[in-house]
Amino acid sequence: MSGERTDREAMEFDVVIVGAGPSGLAAAIRLKQLAAAEGRETSVCVIEKGSEVGAHILSGAVLEPRALAELIPDWREKEAPLNTPVSEDRFLFLTAKGSFSVPRLFHLPALNNHGNYIISLGNLCRWLAKQAEALGVEIYPGFAAAEVLYDEQGAVRGVATGDMGIGKDGEKSESFQPGMELHAKYTFFAEGCRGSLGRQLFQRFKLDAHNQPQTYGIGLKELWEIDPARHKPGLVLHTAGWPLDRKTYGGSFLYHLENNQVAVGFVIGLDYENPWLSPYDEFQRFKTHPAIRPFFEGGRRIAYGARALNEGGLQSLPTLAFAGGVLIGCEAGTLNMVKIKGTHTAMKSGMLAAEAAFRALGAGRAHDALAEYSDALHASWVVRDDLWKARNVRPGFKWGLIGGTLNAGIDQKVFRGKAPWTLKHAHRDNETLKPAAECEKIEYPKPDGKIAFDKLSSVFISNTNHEENQPAHLRLKDATIPVEHNLALYAAPEQRYCPAGVYEIVRDDAGANPRLQINAQNCVHCKTCDIKDPRQNIVWVVPEGGGGPNYPNM
Repeated sequence: MSGERTDREAMEFDVVIVGAGPSGLAAAIRLKQLAAAEGRETSVCVIEKGSEVGAHILSGAVLEPRALAELIPDWREKEAPLNTPVSEDRFLFLTAKGSFSVPRLFHLPALNNHGNYIISLGNLCRWLAKQAEALGVEIYPGFAAAEVLYDEQGAVRGVATGDMGIGKDGEKSESFQPGMELHAKYTFFAEGCRGSLGRQLFQRFKLDAHNQPQTYGIGLKELWEIDPARHKPGLVLHTAGWPLDRKTYGGSFLYHLENNQVAVGFVIGLDYENPWLSPYDEFQRFKTHPAIRPFFEGGRRIAYGARALNEGGLQSLPTLAFAGGVLIGCEAGTLNMVKIKGTHTAMKSGMLAAEAAFRALGAGRAHDALAEYSDALHASWVVRDDLWKARNVRPGFKWGLIGGTLNAGIDQKVFRGKAPWTLKHAHRDNETLKPAAECEKIEYPKPDGKIAFDKLSSVFISNTNHEENQPAHLRLKDATIPVEHNLALYAAPEQRYCPAGVYEIVRDDAGANPRLQINAQNCVHCKTCDIKDPRQNIVWVVPEGGGGPNYPNM
């Protein structure tokens, strides 16, 4: 078997799932439900690179409970953490000094959140993990899948977790422990957006040969405890406009949870052009707007995090099934960008993959392509209702804020998502930066430490940690490109698009001899660098299991 090592132990399962997010856990639960219904033994294992389930989960999040109700109809009786029903939707357009509210009549239908819930997705995943374990699923947090294993025919045969105790020099330390091989008849890849193994699978199996390029956004989020007098449980507030220019796609959210908590976030499309733009600093100055700042005055920031998200939708769906494996959830790109939701579609994709795999296992199959999963997903409400109706909104913003907004209104209000055409995504996100000399430099205000904060204090409250004596998990294909190309042409944009201060241009005492310093310890695993680097020179690989952020209830 390709990749097999004699120093690694191996475990055998029917299905191995990489990632304990909503899609992976929904798949595990559905497999066990089907096995129990038919009285059939089906072994299922989920591995998760975070220190615990939910540690790396970050989302807004407003949950449409459709898939949850299909998977676990009695979720209320089982006390799923859906505690705050949406009570009100608001949408603001911001200018530099003012704002105006969009009347409810003009809201996009997809942003009607009646019947939805404001949640912590991390807490929902913790609850789903308990349901899965009660059904007999084996879940192993703190184990990062670092390698795809293949059989002699080239089919996926499982994964191997990363070795522990490798020093910065690449040599085994005294604490070395070899990784473990997890063999499966089918392997589900549920790593989330831009998964490191998924990236390899795309290249090996040419999974994106027939779809348009995926396009991404970076989502930044903070959790606040605010003055009870300013708290409105169930309020969902979205904004567009300032501080972004009219060419840059993005917007914000404020979701009022229970216990006087507010989740505030900002999403910026990674197809932006100006290399001086810093998504993190745009987020911080957004909070200082006169229409937004009052929510946070007198409050306390509790948590911070960042994560890339898929925005390409229907046009960017790749080939989903290949020999021995499938892509599910955000690994496949099932997020509905118009709704600003992906949990319900991710869960449904995992459930459909589970049903296809269960039938295949019952027929004695293994290591083949589950084409029936792909067929089922395209025939389901995930594609038919969500992704099909949303397909023309995001690519329309290539015409800027005004053109994109008009297109969205016509597509969603007039045609109801059923226009007789499909717009195309124009480019990959790493291809869009203009030279720094051609763009206006953006001067960001100094954070006040009350409403706006610097990157390092934010990384601190993300509880990010990595074992210091390990090889950097952020790798350069060519060490000369950061200075000779990125710095020379784009003024080193990695210093700004990274929301955690990982990348830094340092010089000697005379201010000469610039070099890129990688502070891998700061990495919050958002994957932005892997997406936005102009030459695709930065490759994100998994660090030791358990490393990275430890989000409490994001």
